[in-house]
Amino acid sequence: MTSWRRYLAAALLGCAQAAVVHAGSTLEIGSKRFTESYVLAEILTQTAKPYAPVRHQQGLGNTAIVFNALKAGSIDVYPEYLGTIDTEILKHTTASTLAQIQRELAPLGLGVAVPLGFNNTYALAMRGDTPGAPATLSALAQQPNLRLGLSHEFLGRVDGWPGLAQRYGLTQRPVGLDHGIAYEALSARQVDVIDIYATDAKIGKLGLHVLTDDAHYFPRYDAVLLYRLDLPQRFPQAWRAIRQLEGKIDTAHMIAMNGAVELDGQSFAKVAGQFLKPSGAVATPRDGFLDKLFGPDFWRLTGQHVLLVLVAVGAASLIGIPLGIVAALVPRTHGALMAIVGMLQTVPSLALLAMLIPLLGSIGTTPALIALTLYALLPIVRNTCIGLLQVPAGLRMAALALGLTPRQRLLKIDLPLALPVILAGLQTAAVLSVGTATIAAFIGAGGYGERIAIGLALNDNQMLLAGALPAAALALLTQWGFAVLERLTVRGTAQTRA
Repeated sequence: MTSWRRYLAAALLGCAQAAVVHAGSTLEIGSKRFTESYVLAEILTQTAKPYAPVRHQQGLGNTAIVFNALKAGSIDVYPEYLGTIDTEILKHTTASTLAQIQRELAPLGLGVAVPLGFNNTYALAMRGDTPGAPATLSALAQQPNLRLGLSHEFLGRVDGWPGLAQRYGLTQRPVGLDHGIAYEALSARQVDVIDIYATDAKIGKLGLHVLTDDAHYFPRYDAVLLYRLDLPQRFPQAWRAIRQLEGKIDTAHMIAMNGAVELDGQSFAKVAGQFLKPSGAVATPRDGFLDKLFGPDFWRLTGQHVLLVLVAVGAASLIGIPLGIVAALVPRTHGALMAIVGMLQTVPSLALLAMLIPLLGSIGTTPALIALTLYALLPIVRNTCIGLLQVPAGLRMAALALGLTPRQRLLKIDLPLALPVILAGLQTAAVLSVGTATIAAFIGAGGYGERIAIGLALNDNQMLLAGALPAAALALLTQWGFAVLERLTVRGTAQTRA
C-alpha cells in the first residue's frame, strides 16, 4: 500500500508540475532537438541550479520554434550559433559583426553573450569508402547522380541548401531526413551525402569524408547563448555562474561530450555533470532498456501525458457533444459541421502546433491542449450525431404523445439511448489523443513524447521504445476502461427500456 501511494503521489505531482504556470519565477532553459543542444542546455541547467529554480525544456524543435519561444518569454535562454542568428534569424545575406547583431536583437528584448569556445559549422559528408568521392563541394556539382539526404531544417534554412545549391550550382534533389537517422541511412548506403555538424561524434567513428567548402559558403557558427535581456536582473547569481562558462568548451570537449551521449549511451545529465566536475568523473555504464523505461522521469512524464489527454478529451466533449446535437437536430447544419471537424483532422499535427505558437505567444501545455482538443472533435461530434439519429422514431412519437418538450425528450430519451454510441466516440477520441499527445513534447509540453524526441535525436531505439511502449500501454488501458464503462452503460440502458 505504501508503494502504491508513493507511485500515485508521484503521478499526481507530475500532473501538477505540468499545469503550473511559472510566471517568471523559474529560469527556463530551452534546447533544440539534436544532441549538442541537449548537452549544452543541460550544462546551463546544472550550472544555474544552485542559484535559482531552473527547468530545462528539452527538444523544442527547430530554430523558428525555439526562437519564437524566447521572444514570447516562454524560455529565458538557449544555446545558439552566431551563423544561425545572423542568417536564419536576422536574415542577413552577408556576415555581420557581433555589435550589429546585438543592435538588431535589442529591440526584441534579446541579446547574445557567453561565447562558449567552439565553432560548430555545417558541412556535407560522405562515406570514406565511396568510389570516386569528390573532395570539395565544387566537385560535388559534377556528380549529379549522388543521392543527398539532408535534415529538414538544413533544407529550409537561408544558410542551408537553397543558398548552397545556388553558390555551387548543385542540381541534385535531396530527400529530407531527421538528423538523428541520417548517419544510419548513410551507413546503409541509402543515401550518399548528408549534412553534418563539425562537432558530430560519429564523423570519426564512421570514417566519414567531409567535403571541403572551397567557396567558403558557410559562415562561422560560434556557439553562444541567446537570452532575454531581463535575465541578468531576474536571476543575477545564476547569470553570473553561467557567464563563467565563457570560453570553457572547446571543439575537442564538445566532440567528446557528443560521443559520450551518442556512442557510449550516457544521459545528457551525466555528461553535463562530468564536464562540470571533471575531478569526480567516473566511467558510468550504458543505461539499459529497463533503466530508460522506468527512469526517474517516468512518473513525471506519465502525469504530464495523462493530464494532456484528460483535459483535451474533456474540452473536446464539452464542445463536440453540443455540436453533434446541433448536427443531428438541425439538418441544414450537418454538412458544414462535419466538414469543419473533418478538415481539422487533415492538418498535420506539427504544422498546427507551429502555427499556434506565434498566435498564442507561448509554447508548452496551452498550444498542445488546443491542438489535441481540435483533433479529438471529429469522433465525438460524429458519434453524437449518429447516436441521436439512430434513436427509433417510435420512441420520439411516444415522447411527444406524453407531452414532453423537445428539451425533455433530448435529456430523457434521445441522449440516454444514444449514450453507448457517444461513449464509443469518446473512446476513439481518447485513444487517438494518447498517441497524438506524444507530438506535444516537441513544443515543451512534456509527456512520453519527450523520450521519443530524444530517441529520434540520438537514433536510440531503446529510448524510442521507452516512450512508445508506455504510450501504447496507456492507450490500451484507456480502451479497456471505456469498454467497461460502455458495457455498464448498455446494461443500464437495457434495464431502462425494460
